[in-house]
Amino acid sequence: MLVSPESAIVESRKAYLTTVDELNADDKLVNDPALSRRVATITGRLVTVATEMYPSTRNWQWSVAIVDAPDIVNAWCMAGGRMAVYTGLFEKLKLTDAEFAQIMGHEISHALANHTAERMSRAMATSVGVVAIAILSDKPVVAAGGAAVAARLALGLPNSRTAESEADQIGMELAVRAGYDPDAAVSLWEKMGSREGGKRPPEFLSTHPAPGNRELTLAAMIPDMRPLNPTGQLAPVHAVEIMN
Repeated sequence: MLVSPESAIVESRKAYLTTVDELNADDKLVNDPALSRRVATITGRLVTVATEMYPSTRNWQWSVAIVDAPDIVNAWCMAGGRMAVYTGLFEKLKLTDAEFAQIMGHEISHALANHTAERMSRAMATSVGVVAIAILSDKPVVAAGGAAVAARLALGLPNSRTAESEADQIGMELAVRAGYDPDAAVSLWEKMGSREGGKRPPEFLSTHPAPGNRELTLAAMIPDMRPLNPTGQLAPVHAVEIMN
C-alpha cells in the first residue's frame, strides 16, 4: 500500500473534479430530470445504509456524474463517495431499480473497503503508472501530484478477485438493507454475461473480473441476505449531488 485511505480520498477528489470538468467541456454530462431523480433516489438509499454501517463516511461528498455514453456499460465509485454512471448501463441492460441498486451497492463497497487506495498503489507500482506520473512531476512517485494521476489510472485497473468477492458481499447487503430484492444480483450478472449475444463484453467486466461461478456464489448468499430486510422496506434517501 503506497497510498493511505485518507490520501486516496483527497487525491480522488482532485481526479474526480478534473474528470467532471472534462466531461462538462465535452457536453457529456446528462441533464435528464427523470434519470437524475432515479439515480439520486436509488443511490441515495444505498448511501443512507452505507453511512449507518460505516459512520466515518458520513462526511464524504457523495456525488454522481451521469455520463452520456450509450455504448459504455460501466459505473464506478472513488474513495470519498465520488461516483459515475454511464448511460449504456440503462440502454443496453434495461436495468430494473433493484439491478441498478446492486451495481451501485457493489461500486460503493469498493470505496468502503478501501479498494481505491489498493488500485492507486498498484497504479504507482506498475510501469504505466510510474511513467505517467514521471511525465507530470520530477518528485518521487508517492508525491501528491503523482497520487492524483494514480487515482485516474486506477479506474482502468481490474480489481483483485478478493476485492470483487468482498464488494459482492457488502454490495448485496447494502442493496438489501436499502430495500431492494437480492435476486437482482443474479439477474444482473446474467444480463452482463449475455449482452448482445456474447459479443464484446461490457466495460464493467474489464475492471470487475468475474469468476466463472459468480452467479452461483451470489445466489448462495441470498438466503442469508433476505432476513436483513424481510419486508423490503425502502431506506430513506440521503442527499446525493448529481454533477451537471
